Amino acid sequence: MARPRSEDKRDAILTAATDLIAAQGLGAATAKIARQAGVAGGTLFIYFANKDALLNQLYLGIKTDLRDAMMADFPEDRSLIDRCRHVWDSYIDWAGAFPAKRRAMVQLVVSDRITDAGKAAGRSTLREIEGLLQECFAAGALKDQPIAFGAAILEALAETTLTFIAQEPDKAAHYKRLGFDAFWRVISA
Repeated sequence: MARPRSEDKRDAILTAATDLIAAQGLGAATAKIARQAGVAGGTLFIYFANKDALLNQLYLGIKTDLRDAMMADFPEDRSLIDRCRHVWDSYIDWAGAFPAKRRAMVQLVVSDRITDAGKAAGRSTLREIEGLLQECFAAGALKDQPIAFGAAILEALAETTLTFIAQEPDKAAHYKRLGFDAFWRVISA
């Protein structure tokens, strides 16, 4: 009879995969992931059919974690700028608190190992954020541009903000505010 699956082992595998992919890239070996998770090599495949299944589950898990962080205490009844600032601040805080997840996500987003179904599930988790971005872009300079273009601008400004926060942690609030102000000027012009 098969042994019951353990959520703790599954979570340990996903955590190890996050850390190793952040450090070594998508080529991180499943044997290393299993070893870092503290499980036997074959145990990984009890939880994930293959490495692609692991990567797709990791992609969705990180996207879900990010969404949960950005939507926590979301001020639905506030102004557009307040809602956008909440999402910005939450993203910057999440990325600063979980740098390995952020680095792993950067690699997973551009990977051809993430299936179309995995990409669709990832987009679905961020549907509220996408709706907010569409609302932000509707009246400004980006109104006729694809949402992905505006999101890429947002990501570039967030990356710059995070770089400066890492260099000068004592100025984190200052850089977080400057980054958002730059983004708001771009989208509201």
